[in-house]
Amino acid sequence: MTTTYNCTSDDERAKGLEHAQRAISEKKCVVFPTDTVYGIAADAFSPQAVTMLLVSKGRSRAMPPPVLIPRINALDGLATDVPADARKLAEAFWPGGLTLILHAQPSLDWDLGETKGTVALRMPDDEIAQELLTLTGPLAVSSANRTGHAPGQTAAAAREQLADSVEVYLEGGFRPLEGEAAVPSTIVDATGPRLRVVRNGAVTLDQLREHVPGVLGLGEIPMAEEEPAEEAAAPDEAAPADAAHAEAAPARGSSVVETAAVESPSGEHTAVPAPVRNPEP
Repeated sequence: MTTTYNCTSDDERAKGLEHAQRAISEKKCVVFPTDTVYGIAADAFSPQAVTMLLVSKGRSRAMPPPVLIPRINALDGLATDVPADARKLAEAFWPGGLTLILHAQPSLDWDLGETKGTVALRMPDDEIAQELLTLTGPLAVSSANRTGHAPGQTAAAAREQLADSVEVYLEGGFRPLEGEAAVPSTIVDATGPRLRVVRNGAVTLDQLREHVPGVLGLGEIPMAEEEPAEEAAAPDEAAPADAAHAEAAPARGSSVVETAAVESPSGEHTAVPAPVRNPEP
């Protein structure tokens, strides 16, 4: 039975976390607050649970969910060949609004969707999220809304969209604070020779470059890779590793600061210039 717990009360918070832990172990979905927006979560190592998450959102396997982790040392357990620069960013901005796309550990028995061998990892800066992740371990998490609709900024708003497809709703008040716009995490692709931003968000490019000066901004390519103007190819879509995780990655060469994910009739996601309206946690 679907239950909502008011986590501003210590007693209900404890009961809610216990129920949420049990629901995750039973391959069911839960909704909880993060430092960006509310997320819908499922056991990252259960294909059945991840499928239920995607079905609840009305989302295809072509848009696999990121994985939230409770502590930075989980990085090496879930990803392989982690670049030193990616590790620097994790140490600087975790917990916080930074998502890193990395090569997934090939030995792990999981199925997040069409990831092309990658995984998007983040450590959220939210007490309730941290408490739940400590109890459950890594969770596959997506924004708590039906695909194409505004993300839930409270558990009540998320429940209006997701209804009984979720077992437990943990209500912790507005995320972010009431009246503030929902800002997604910044996504950095660390699977290539150079780290590059594939979605702008909570951590700015200037902040990233304070720790890793060579990070490429959204749409930037290294000078050596630029083609002569008369031979330049038409703008293309983001690379597969990016498209798998960035719900709002613009075409190469775009100067767009924020983009929105828009669903076509086929269910494919296309990035268009607009304020972000469906950010991931």
